[in-house]
Formats: sequence, C-alpha cells, structure tokens
Amino acid sequence: MPASCRAPNAVFARRLAEAIRLGRLLCELMPGPPEARALLALMLLHDSRRDTRLSGDGEIVLLEEQDRSRWDQEEISEGAALAEQALREARPGPYAVQVAIAALHAQARRPEETDWRQIAALYDVLLRLNPSPVVELNRAVAVAQADGPEEGLRFLDGLEKRGALASYHLLPAARADLLKKLRRFEEAAQAYRPLARRKRAGAAIPGEAARRSEGRSEIARVRPAIPSATHSRRT
Repeated sequence: MPASCRAPNAVFARRLAEAIRLGRLLCELMPGPPEARALLALMLLHDSRRDTRLSGDGEIVLLEEQDRSRWDQEEISEGAALAEQALREARPGPYAVQVAIAALHAQARRPEETDWRQIAALYDVLLRLNPSPVVELNRAVAVAQADGPEEGLRFLDGLEKRGALASYHLLPAARADLLKKLRRFEEAAQAYRPLARRKRAGAAIPGEAARRSEGRSEIARVRPAIPSATHSRRT
C-alpha cells in the first residue's frame, strides 16, 4: 500500500481504538443506557473489518469483496453479544438498530448468506427513528438485494426526483450499479457521468465512486442498450 494511504489509515485506526476505549469506559460508568452498549458494539463491528477495507494499492474494497477470513472474530463476537443486549430493550434506539444491521453483515460467512430482507426491515425501523435521505439510500440498496434491482431503483429514483441527495456521490453510483444489473447500459453510463465530471473538475470523490466513474462508465458506454431482463433474486 502506498505510504500516502497507509498514514491516514493508521491515524483512523488509532482514533477508532481510542473511541472504543472511551466507549468501554462509558459503559462502565453508565451501565444502564442500552444506546451506550449499542454504540460500543457498532464501533467493534466496524473495527473488525479494519484490515480488509483497503487494497494493497490503497483502493477501497467493497464489503462483498473483502476477505472475511481476515475479519477479527473476537470483536465480532463481542459486538454481536452487546448488540443482542441492546436489542432486548423494550424500545431499541437508533444505535441499537444500526448495530443490528452491522451484526447481520459481520456474521454472514459469505456475501450471499447476508440476510438482506431482514436488513431492509431494520432500515424501515431506523427510518422511523431517524428519518434521513442517507438512511433511505441504504434501505433502497438493501431492498435491491432482497427484492431485485428494479424495486431498489424505484426508491432511488424517488430520492433523485426530490433532490434530497443532489450532491451526494453515492446516489448516482448506486443508481448506475442497479441500472447495470438490469442491463440498461446506456442509462448506467449516464448515471456515472456526474461522477466523472466532478473528478475532471478536481472535486474529491471517495475511492470506490471514483473508480466506478473512471472505469465502469467507459464500459457502459460501449455496451449496447438491452431491454431489462428478468433478474435473479438475492437473499
């Protein structure tokens, strides 16, 4: 990994380790509130994937492409146990719902074993507790995995029409991916173009979106537009 990528990653790891230490201290000082345990669990589950998030070249590695054998199983076990405690409360809070989602991802031994239907249902709960366009975007992605890309695209199109995430790079990236899965290649290329324009203008685009805007949009441009075919359901 280039030194320029290692340094920020090391700084982030130190900060997260300190945040986890403070989270443990908070749970000791305030053993009652379930959201404190849920927050600690959320940090542990995210930290468990620390060593697999970046490639040797410093590129972001998507969750489904990460080497799960390298995930920290001790942190996953501790985080899942804390998540279960938080969810036993009569009224789970936003952190408890978020950590339940993170636990479902962390406990899936393979990407195809991820319980996307349950994740989509948890995002429904999170939307009621903490409504936001970003939560809607994440829910749409989960729905696409559970019920097919057409259903997820319907929710993303609604977000785009409202202009709620007009400057958020992950909305066009998510739309383009779903369009590509539906073999609507010309529309996928069109969805990637805003990201490519931002990059040409010098705007910062996080690694994965930048990679997609440079590479996949070019692929989509040269592929013929094909009418949507029946898509396979992922569970």
